[in-house]
Amino acid sequence: MKTDTLAPRLQVVDLCLELSRRGYFSGTGGNLALRIDSQHFAVTPSATDYHTMTPDNVSVLRLSDLTQIQGDRAPSVESSLHARVLRARSDVGCSIHTHQPIASACALHGRSIPVPGGTMRAALGSNIPVVGYAPSGSGWLAAKFARKLRPHINAYLMFNHGALCCGTSIDDALLHVELLERLARQRLREQIAARAASTPRLRPALSRVLATLDA
Repeated sequence: MKTDTLAPRLQVVDLCLELSRRGYFSGTGGNLALRIDSQHFAVTPSATDYHTMTPDNVSVLRLSDLTQIQGDRAPSVESSLHARVLRARSDVGCSIHTHQPIASACALHGRSIPVPGGTMRAALGSNIPVVGYAPSGSGWLAAKFARKLRPHINAYLMFNHGALCCGTSIDDALLHVELLERLARQRLREQIAARAASTPRLRPALSRVLATLDA
């Protein structure tokens, strides 16, 4: 390929470190993709600690068939998932799959989250859908996700598998990760408070959970 890929591969490394710093990536958990041009994207390597990852480890794949063009490590097992997003949404420049703690907890409920109006709805969409469970890295998961993709929805929960946020740019996608975690915290707090109010015997324990959530 003629396009210089060093800059986007460096951006992938820097973004992984930032996501780790914020607690959304841990060790080798989590992955992301960055569109390079209409035919190629950069994706995190498989089973690589993000604190020791180098630009050479980052894979560059052909979007149409996932052929590896560059990179000295195997690409993320979720490459097909990211490719589905980038193919279906030409407006998306960055796709991030996290195991962010609060949104991942909400994903275990298997229920979509309505998004309140205003700035948050403008950024994330009207609701956060839940993609049904399928094994990590499988074509089944990618196909299930593709069926939930919508033009104006930029955050998704994956049952028992964390979340995926996307955006037009790195900054946009990172903002959506942050907003999703904020919304998930608010939703989880409301559910715990409602349970505490309706179940007096659980109130002391649930109050401690709420205190931890708000810490």
